[in-house]
Amino acid sequence: MDIKQKIHETVTGSPVVLFMKGNKQAPQCGFSARAVQILQACGVNEFVTVDVLADADVRQGIKDYANWPTIPQLYVNGEFVGGSDIMMEMYQAGELQKQLEPLKTA
Repeated sequence: MDIKQKIHETVTGSPVVLFMKGNKQAPQCGFSARAVQILQACGVNEFVTVDVLADADVRQGIKDYANWPTIPQLYVNGEFVGGSDIMMEMYQAGELQKQLEPLKTA
């Protein structure tokens, strides 16, 4: 399986997927930590994280997949949402909460 197919299956295999540096328990950069905090502030505690530091092919592949140069990258229901700056803007505007409302977890 090529890297694009692997990424596509990951992105579409779970409702909320965050490609990040580290994981939700131990983010490895401030932007990734902020992305995790934003998701949790929206009430989404069940989400898949993919540590791009663990696999150089995934790290480059996800940038190519979304045509987006930075990490983290958030996907909701298979659709690219954005990085931590876009997540913060959407959160502050109340848009991210609305998008994630059906996916909230206890």
